[in-house]
Amino acid sequence: MGLAGILGGLGVLVAFAYRGWSVLLLAPLAALVAALFSREPLLAHWTETFMGSAAAFLARFFPLFLLGALFGKLMEDSGSVTAIARFMTQRLGPERAMLAVVLAGALVTYGGVSLFVAFFVLAPMAQELFRAANIPRRLMPAAIVLGTSTFTMSALPGTPSIQNAIPMPFFGTTPFAAPGLGVLASLIMLAFGLWWLDRETKAAKLSGENFGGGAPTPADRLATDETLRERAVTAREFDPAEIAHGQETDTPPPIALAALPLMMVIAVNLAMSLFVLGALDTRYLAESRFGGVSLADVGGVWAVITALACAIATVLALHHRRLHALRATMDAGANAAVLPAMSVASLVGFGAAVAAMPAFAVVRDAVLGIGGGPLVSLAVATNVLAALTGSASGGLTIALDALGATYMARAAEIGLDPGLLHRVAVIGSGTLDSLPHNGAVVTLLSVCGATHGESYRDIVMVGIVGAMLALAVVIALGSMVGSF
Repeated sequence: MGLAGILGGLGVLVAFAYRGWSVLLLAPLAALVAALFSREPLLAHWTETFMGSAAAFLARFFPLFLLGALFGKLMEDSGSVTAIARFMTQRLGPERAMLAVVLAGALVTYGGVSLFVAFFVLAPMAQELFRAANIPRRLMPAAIVLGTSTFTMSALPGTPSIQNAIPMPFFGTTPFAAPGLGVLASLIMLAFGLWWLDRETKAAKLSGENFGGGAPTPADRLATDETLRERAVTAREFDPAEIAHGQETDTPPPIALAALPLMMVIAVNLAMSLFVLGALDTRYLAESRFGGVSLADVGGVWAVITALACAIATVLALHHRRLHALRATMDAGANAAVLPAMSVASLVGFGAAVAAMPAFAVVRDAVLGIGGGPLVSLAVATNVLAALTGSASGGLTIALDALGATYMARAAEIGLDPGLLHRVAVIGSGTLDSLPHNGAVVTLLSVCGATHGESYRDIVMVGIVGAMLALAVVIALGSMVGSF
């Protein structure tokens, strides 16, 4: 009965979340269903197990949600994202339209700009380029996914994405965990994705397929779609309803000033991770008032927080005159962090409640018993949970909350670098999360004016198949030669 309750609770969560019901309601309900079938105390699991885990997630990661969303909104309203995307498209031109869209998306997201901000800026520019090059419009979503939602989210060392931050407290790692393998995985994702998009472009020309009709959907229209919003906020760290708030400048900055805050994120993140934090005296963290933690527990998150804070200060210093509605922009950025953070925290609370059920031992033993060692079972666990929840960050946290300590113990037994666990977990979370019900996929298709029937096959190839190939290579090399 207990296992049936876990499966039933998960079924309730997945089925109704796909229909646009709020995860804030569904996650505790699903947890209570699991507890009821297991004959466990309902109120205790809700207020102590569920809420305790959700609160711990918020305490650890909400600063990243807050600063990331604020930075993305400031970059949007200052015209910096537009300036960067326009620079890339003008430099590469229609003859390299696909590459221009991919690289523009990669640059802004690796620099810390929130995914949905990038979507709404890149889609109109991609439409202009694709129309000029007569590339089918159906390939627009896949090109944007490749640049914004693959290697810069999960593989490229130092990426400030929330997914790359989640394993750090569990494994005591930094954003630059397994850098060599991360770069290799990034190259595989990028090369495979570009190959596929080039193949499809050439096939379309041979068959006489042209750009076609349709147009990107305006942000203000999407902001009023509550079903779309509920799906989206579990998938990424920015509430798309806030895109329409604030005021974007009509005079974007020069490219050098637009890109400087992105460079600040990368440089400060690197400096904090590799040099600054290690040189500080942080023995005070062992005191009970700070939770009795070590630098390894918090250092990675501190590095990303500091990098985003410095980048925000840089945007304000360089572009304050372009931010004509500064308070509205900053309010929108702050508000954009709340619903995604609460939604993912609710998924984490559900995972903690399930893990506390006696029947979960069956699930845990099945996952840990998967052949191929801890790297394979960790990849499977993060893949499956990200797919079921439609959230890379939610699935990743649930997996590590339940099994992170076990994987660390196994890694210590066989001399496996925690950085390798980190990289496998993050890449694994960014594969099957892109199933059709994923909020980011649904939002992007809406933004581009496309449908699943037109564009989803290409999203699968660049967002799932390419990531799976990279994950397989990382696991194989990591198993043979270790982390590098």
